[in-house]
Amino acid sequence: MTKIDAIGRKILQELSRDGRISNLELAERVGLSPSACLRRVQDLERSGVIKGYRAVLDPAKLGLTFMAYVAVGLSTHTKKAQGDFEAAMAEAAEVRECHNITGTIEYLLRIETADLAAYKHFHTEVLGVLPQVHSITTYVLMESPKDERA
Repeated sequence: MTKIDAIGRKILQELSRDGRISNLELAERVGLSPSACLRRVQDLERSGVIKGYRAVLDPAKLGLTFMAYVAVGLSTHTKKAQGDFEAAMAEAAEVRECHNITGTIEYLLRIETADLAAYKHFHTEVLGVLPQVHSITTYVLMESPKDERA
């Protein structure tokens, strides 16, 4: 585990809010010289704390107005069943996140589709045909008052 001091945490906080911030602006916000700030950011990148930088997209502007979390239970718990399920989810464009979790179900998916009809197609023609899927429970998002995925 990488040890991160208070300045490192400030850098991470600022970058998670705005990954396109200039090094000069970042240095000012965290109280370092630009060269020291750049060195710190590069150290965080090299150590793997910063895995990458991404654009945060607006699903509605892309025509993806239906969002849901889907809890999926598997009928078998073998490595093959899990591997096959994960491979299918990696190929499904509707799946934005796939998490293997503990509890009464095995996977939690975050889904984005154009509408309910598109979700129904995903539910029946993608998830519903997988032999290892035992249960599917859908939780439709109404709004996201806080969303800090970085």
